[in-house]
Amino acid sequence: MPAEPAPGTVGNLTPEQQIKLQEFWVLALKVFGLTLEELEAPPRSSNASGASTPAAAQDKKKAKKGWNLWGRAEEDSKSESSSSAAATNVAAIHVADGDDKYGQTKEYKQALEDMKPEEIRKAFWSMVKGDNPDALLLRFLRARKWDAKKALVMLVSTMRWRLLEMHVDDDVMFHGEELALKQSLGSDAKEKKKGDDFLTQIRLGKSFLHGVDRAGRPICVVRVRLHKAGDQDNEGLERFTVYTIETARLLLAPPVETATIVFDMTDFGLANMDYAPVKFMIKCFEANYPESLGTVLIHKAPWLFSSIWSVIKGWLDPVVAAKIHFTKNRQDLEKFIHPSQILKELEGDEDWEYKYVEVPENENPKLADKETRDKLMAERQELAKEIQTVTIEWIRASFRKETDAASAAEEKRKGLVQKLREQYWVLDPYVRARSLYDRTNIVQGGGKINFYPDSEKESTSA
Repeated sequence: MPAEPAPGTVGNLTPEQQIKLQEFWVLALKVFGLTLEELEAPPRSSNASGASTPAAAQDKKKAKKGWNLWGRAEEDSKSESSSSAAATNVAAIHVADGDDKYGQTKEYKQALEDMKPEEIRKAFWSMVKGDNPDALLLRFLRARKWDAKKALVMLVSTMRWRLLEMHVDDDVMFHGEELALKQSLGSDAKEKKKGDDFLTQIRLGKSFLHGVDRAGRPICVVRVRLHKAGDQDNEGLERFTVYTIETARLLLAPPVETATIVFDMTDFGLANMDYAPVKFMIKCFEANYPESLGTVLIHKAPWLFSSIWSVIKGWLDPVVAAKIHFTKNRQDLEKFIHPSQILKELEGDEDWEYKYVEVPENENPKLADKETRDKLMAERQELAKEIQTVTIEWIRASFRKETDAASAAEEKRKGLVQKLREQYWVLDPYVRARSLYDRTNIVQGGGKINFYPDSEKESTSA
């Protein structure tokens, strides 16, 4: 496991990057319904000794008088906004067409029209799950080269996609494998097709999570030879893809923030090539799960794949393309994965075969306990509001260069974020159906990974 967090992640930010994170929080909080112009104003002037001038002190006194947690006091709200505040009117933010590959500005503006601020706020904290909210925001900041406004567009459009298009939390993860099984056993032909398509992927082991690479990142193996275009609808493939990505998120624990994908191209033929799911996967990682890929290994690709790769590479963002490596044999894989973590079918030492464990009867009784779920969700939202309040204190103190106050607020935030992470795992069985990885005791909560529950073998060999 890596001993230190990667650059640009929680615990390893430059002063400039921390300022960018705070700027992003200000924009996000405004989208959540708070107005925070004071935090966007230019720094107060000071004399050579660092003390505020009388005029600055008077301005500060007025600003303090007019400030409350939810924005300016009414008498101050009519005053002219600073140019900085005007520039960060969240409804006016957009990304230039040339830098908006997936049309996220349109989705961003649609989200602001379709969703109330409180709905967006709740969607954000739902998206956080067991993560650190700072870590989540930093993913979007890094993806948009530390431009807070572009990162905001990306974040909000992603929340809209999760909530209104893909229904990640209220359907894909809430119903999980159990719903697919019920659908497959039902009499409705359309629903039966949906269930069969999803279960076919997971029963075959077309893709699965097992082991970690040399950086401690969970590995997702995709056995391309098992896919045949047309055997299933794109909807089922997309659902399975999102389900796998979201499950992999549960296996991440700081300082690990990314996963490795191994595309096993053994026995690949043209019948296995299907561009639609490839495009969907690329969009997921570039637009909706930014900075989630550590390394992509394309293993044993035959010569006929070269022309296909030239097409796919043209769709990729250069940053994503740079993470892709071609491997031909065990020795190539060993550069990225310890031999003990390389599956035997990939010529490694790990004598393990994928086997799907079927959904047992009444596996998710807590999903039906709406009363407890609502209570836990309310607790979570209160924790989230506490974090928001302390975040404002942290940003305000940093803005005013009140070092001690900023440090105190930062420490308080860390404690609250840890409580939020721990609280998620109490809530988890009430909002997420159990998966294969729960049944095999791999998902243990809090990012704990145990790929070898029945042995003493370590899962993090280096």
